[in-house]
Amino acid sequence: MNNATFFPYLLVMAVVTYLIRMLPLAAIRGKIRSRFLQDFLHYVPYAVLGAMTFPAVFSCTGNTVASLCGLGAGLVLGFMEKGLLTVALSACAVAYLAGVLL
Repeated sequence: MNNATFFPYLLVMAVVTYLIRMLPLAAIRGKIRSRFLQDFLHYVPYAVLGAMTFPAVFSCTGNTVASLCGLGAGLVLGFMEKGLLTVALSACAVAYLAGVLL
């Protein structure tokens, strides 16, 4: 990609990203009083992150079995309420070792 196409693309992405972040601030002036709407807006980032990340888990190693082993390790450690760094590093290590051994 050359600079003649890169910079217009970059500008469009910057404007769209800014508008998505700025419009709710401009549209909603007061405090949101609806408990349902507050809860909904609180969990949207987590749901979007999960929806973007979860499908990649199965294809990131190139070996579905190794990916499932890493996912399993991450789920087990997550349910055991371990820290984020511990879960992430352990899931990566298990997926790597399963890929090497399989």
